[in-house]
Amino acid sequence: MIIGVVGFQGAVSEHFEALHAAMRKMRISGKVIEIRSAADVDRADGIVIPGGESTTISRLLCRSGAFDRIVERAEKEDLPIMGTCAGCILLAKGGDEQVKKTGKVLGLMDMSVNRNAFGRQKESFEVSLDVSGIAKGFPGVFIRGPSITDVHGRCKALCEFEGNIVAARQGRRIALCFHPELTGDLRIHEHFLKMVQEWKKSRGKKR
Repeated sequence: MIIGVVGFQGAVSEHFEALHAAMRKMRISGKVIEIRSAADVDRADGIVIPGGESTTISRLLCRSGAFDRIVERAEKEDLPIMGTCAGCILLAKGGDEQVKKTGKVLGLMDMSVNRNAFGRQKESFEVSLDVSGIAKGFPGVFIRGPSITDVHGRCKALCEFEGNIVAARQGRRIALCFHPELTGDLRIHEHFLKMVQEWKKSRGKKR
């Protein structure tokens, strides 16, 4: 199993650590790589888009050629993808005026987002969340996070906080408004790895 973390900017090393820890716990033989090119996308069995600055990540994905390849593999192969914070914004089809300033978004989930719903970085906080089908009492770390304002079509809300949707799923894509990689709780990363295992099995992939 090869998991790729988009490596241009953001909480890349934290996702590496969480994914490696989850692999060890689940006794999965695999590795984690950085996604910096279209060729890297082709190597991956699943992709994580980390938190960071969505405009910067979008621009560098486009410049590298990885942007179009992620969209192509997601649409043709149903490649598993998890986006956290900025990654959540990039997975959405659209959103508020701040989202429009982001530039190109992947648009792989039938949802809209409010880019800075949870305020400025100094207003970061942690709250216990129940993420449907994944984890109860999960420590949700919010750092100037977005909120999901609307889900439709195949996209389903997984979790709400104070009336705001903060997690959603569409097929093998998960969007989170918080940062699971900044906690010691591996349940969300483990769930994503299980999704990748199921995807590989469905495609008859052995690696």
